[in-house]
Amino acid sequence: MMREVAYELLRRVSEDDAYANLILPKLLKDARVDSRDAGFIQELGFGAIRNQRLYELIIESASKRDFSAIEPEARSILLLGIHQLLGMRVPAHAAINETVNLAKQKASKSAVGFVNAVLRRVSEKSRGEWVELVTSGGQDRDLALSDEYSHPVWIVKSFKAALAARGIEGTLIDLLEANNTPARVSIVALPGFSTVEELAEFGVAGGASPLGVEIHENPSNIEAIRTGKARVQDQGSQLAVIALTETGIEISDAAWLDICAGPGGKAALMAALAKPNGIQLAANEISEHRVKLVEAALAPVTDIRVSQGDGREIGIGGPKFSRILLDAPCTGLGALRRRPEARWRKQASDLKDLSKLQRELFESSWLSLLPGGILAYVTCSPHLSETTNQVAWAISKFGAEMEVVNANKVLNGVNPNLDLDESFLTAQLWPHINGTDAMFVALFRKSLN
Repeated sequence: MMREVAYELLRRVSEDDAYANLILPKLLKDARVDSRDAGFIQELGFGAIRNQRLYELIIESASKRDFSAIEPEARSILLLGIHQLLGMRVPAHAAINETVNLAKQKASKSAVGFVNAVLRRVSEKSRGEWVELVTSGGQDRDLALSDEYSHPVWIVKSFKAALAARGIEGTLIDLLEANNTPARVSIVALPGFSTVEELAEFGVAGGASPLGVEIHENPSNIEAIRTGKARVQDQGSQLAVIALTETGIEISDAAWLDICAGPGGKAALMAALAKPNGIQLAANEISEHRVKLVEAALAPVTDIRVSQGDGREIGIGGPKFSRILLDAPCTGLGALRRRPEARWRKQASDLKDLSKLQRELFESSWLSLLPGGILAYVTCSPHLSETTNQVAWAISKFGAEMEVVNANKVLNGVNPNLDLDESFLTAQLWPHINGTDAMFVALFRKSLN
């Protein structure tokens, strides 16, 4: 049953373009598996997707066939089998036998023997031996890392450049490994509704965010999560909101805006922080479906109405705000450890349209910001085109009326253990260093003049 569910996960991701982290809970619920089996299924399915490039090369080497020439059912089955052999603590005989049984159920009769033969050949070598075999042959370093750590080479190059820009290019392999390691589940204690101390019984206080807790069990088992008093949220996202709300302001702090609020996690935290101070929060989202998600996220905290509209139009004759969160649409390269299929769906060509959209949203946000107010530009991506390049553009366009606030200094004030480099004005968090998604935060204060 466990391997059948994992197979269905891969099939849905491959054939239906489903998102693994969204479709898995439904598959687990339908299969009525217990928490231990659910953990095995997630590790198996997500691991096979994350490591797909390396496993494809191994399959081609072991079978002497192009991966694309293998029938789709057998491809998914082989990926699952190889991850058990090379990426999990499953005994080889069990991995092979169970995977062959899965092939008998899901693949053609002719494919069963092929799957058996390939898996037995793969089991003859360790993961390290296979890596050396399939990534050798005079390849350049970036391509070899792309194959070994199953990241498209353009992503490897973008991470390399982003790390080099911060003077930590020597940690590239650590970052690639972190993206292939399942992230711990973090939740946020919404102030006024739950506390870290209460939630810590389900895990440990987070190392990055003062509102975060890393839990060791299914979030749905925690009442505060079920009632909306706490939420599953990466600590990098929590820090982005905290940075916005903790930055000093020079005017009456009365109205906040989350201009791209879907799916609502950051908006819920903003609402909880705003409520005791009588601050009015506005939330906007362009997608009707995501508007409903934001409304559901906000319902336990506040009764505000979520507006549906294009954030690029808000700055034209709309209301003004003292603090604005622009959590800009981006490639999402900072959350690859949580979204296993994302690395295979994103393309470098996506950046051109995203960059244009990010700038248009920034301009609208800037027009909506009161003089003396604070704008946080946030992306869940370390790609330079979506981060520091956009900051440079903003300064070139609005520099006469803006101050770039030192986001690292703000965040170090929130949590000195972050020890962020204050020689940089913008903050870039990393999974391998901070234990968060690779969240980027830039803070801008609008001149009073």
